Amino acid sequence: MSEFLLEIVTPESKFFEENVEMIVVKGLNGDIGILKDHEPYITPLAIGRIKIKQNGKFKIAALSQGYIEVTEEKATILADTAEWPEEIDVKRAEAAKERAEKRLEEKSENLDILRAEIALKKALLRLNLANLK
Repeated sequence: MSEFLLEIVTPESKFFEENVEMIVVKGLNGDIGILKDHEPYITPLAIGRIKIKQNGKFKIAALSQGYIEVTEEKATILADTAEWPEEIDVKRAEAAKERAEKRLEEKSENLDILRAEIALKKALLRLNLANLK
């Protein structure tokens, strides 16, 4: 199968840079599959998984919001965070989930609802992926 270069960059590091056969990421309007020779493309990404196919097998990572740019040579993802399932701190993710749920239940005037919803989505994604270890 044909391969292309995938680069995933976060503010802290270059998370991933290898040749892959295919990726599937979560766009704002649903999943997006990318193969070699995909049309040039730029779009925002939602909080979700990235499925990376290498050597006929898939591996999965958690991505927070960001952008993907696809060119003839490669796909580049700029994300706020990226984590493999084995890197996820389950206790920290559970605590973040509980904090976000509590904030959403309180519904005070000073609460940033969108921020609490994003925190909850990130925590749920991390917990879901941590169970795949």
